[in-house]
Order: sequence, then C-alpha cells, then structure tokens
Amino acid sequence: MTDAFAPLVGQQQAVELLLQAVAKKRIAPAYLFVGSDGVGRSLAARCFVELLFSPHQNRVRQGNHPDLLWVQPTYLHQGQRLTATEAAEKGLKRRAPATIRLEQIREITGFVSRSPLEAPRQVVVLDQAETMAEAAANALLKTLEEPGQTTLILIAPSVESVLSTLVSRCQRIPFYRLDATAMAQVLTQTGHEEVLQHPAVLSVAAGSPGDAIASYQQLQVIPPELLKTLTKVPSSYREALQLAKQIDKDLDTEAQLWLVDYLQQFYWQHKRQPSMIQQLEQARKSLLCYAQPRLVWECTLLSFVIH
Repeated sequence: MTDAFAPLVGQQQAVELLLQAVAKKRIAPAYLFVGSDGVGRSLAARCFVELLFSPHQNRVRQGNHPDLLWVQPTYLHQGQRLTATEAAEKGLKRRAPATIRLEQIREITGFVSRSPLEAPRQVVVLDQAETMAEAAANALLKTLEEPGQTTLILIAPSVESVLSTLVSRCQRIPFYRLDATAMAQVLTQTGHEEVLQHPAVLSVAAGSPGDAIASYQQLQVIPPELLKTLTKVPSSYREALQLAKQIDKDLDTEAQLWLVDYLQQFYWQHKRQPSMIQQLEQARKSLLCYAQPRLVWECTLLSFVIH
C-alpha cells in the first residue's frame, strides 16, 4: 500500500495516518488535510483516493471516475463558473478571488444522495475549502452530518480558516513545509530545476514546492521594469500614485497578492522596517476583502513615501 503514496515527498506522518486508516478499515466520514499551500495536500488526496478505489486508480488519474467529485473554487463570468485554470485559458482578468459557491455545495448534496457506482464508497474533495462563504459552509455541514457512503476530504491552510463546526466533524491530517533537501527533490522530480536558481522565489515559497513553482511563474508575468521600480521606495507622492495605477492596470488580483508576498520578503531582507511589512500585510487583507485594488496600492505606497 505504501507505493500508493510514492509521489509524495516529506509527509510521513500524513501518509502513516492514511495508511493505518485503510489497513484497519477505519475510513473516517470526513478528513481535513491541513497545512500550507503547495506542500502536497492535493497530491496526498489523489493518492488516497487511488488507494481507496484500487484497482480502478487509472480512472482517478484520468479524472473520470464516477464515484469521485473534485470541487475547486470558481470565478463567475457571464453566468458561467470557471476554475482558475479555465479563467487563465480564457485570458480573463480576475478582480476577486475564486470561491467555492453555494451552487457547488448543492451539487455535492446531489452527488452524495446516490449510491456508489463502481467503488465501495464515494469521495468528495474540496480543494481550498477555506474559500467557502458562510452560507456554503453551513450547507456543507448538513452533508457532513449524514455523509452516507461518502468520504469527504477538505483541504485548507489552517484549522482557523474553516468553520469550526466543519472542523469538529473531520479527522485532521497535518502537512508540513519541506526542508531544503526535500524542496530540491520535488522541484527536480517535477521538472522545475530552474526555480532553484532564484533565491528570492525560494524565500517567498518558504518550504512549499507548489508555492515556489507558482511564484516563479508569476515572476515571468510581472513586467520586469515594474518589479525593478517597486524594489525601490517611491521618492514622491506622484510616483507612488503612478505605480498604484500601473499595478491596477497590469496585474490581476492573484498577481497582486503574489506581489505583496514578494515585496514583503524583499523589504524585510533589504530594509528591515517592520512598518513596511505591516502595511503590505494590510494590503493583502484588503485585497482579499475585495477592496478596490488601485486604492489599496495608493494607500500602501503613499505610506512608504511618508516613511
């Protein structure tokens, strides 16, 4: 059974807990895979599902097993729900973060109401479960109370990011950030060796291979001149306002959130000014709360000029 988790690096505790559950035939109705983004939570969920659905794991890999429902946050565009990948393929500029919507929870309810077609049980995976609004989380709670022949896997960065009543009904499976050796192993195995040549990217990732890859990809998207300019404190109010306007024009919300992380790391390493880090953290919170991005950056960059 251990071969099922061969692709997963550096998460021995999580693997052992899941293997023991299968070996003792004590599969929980719901799990909470909790840990930082990009450390293997989604991969572990897929490996676990393949183990549960063996010998039909190939259909899991192909994404067409009738007893598996994988739910991702979506954007709403012209009445259509799009995942982050689908939105990127359409070239949509996303102003608000993706969320798991009430309609998606209702689809889960319908999925759970029927019996498994091929496997001994059904599995529902909610990726980025922290993006559920309260109404969606409360609707999911009803499903968790009566899961039937279904196991639900919620993936989230922390216990606090998910409604406490949901957490209480899940078995927690912890995931941890990787050390430098494990990071290098994952990046090499996945064909992303070039990321290892960028210390700033690795610093932003802080032990998360997935974040390192995503950060490197974002680095290719950010206009080099804009990034170079932002690594210097604006010399005037006018320059700060112009920079805010350019950021709002050129970058979607996801890229702006990455930029916050990058600038926090950069300014901490080069300026050592806690006030600047705090201003950037406030910018992140404001962006996540759907504040007007240009206004957020104007306030943040103007505060740098004052300092």
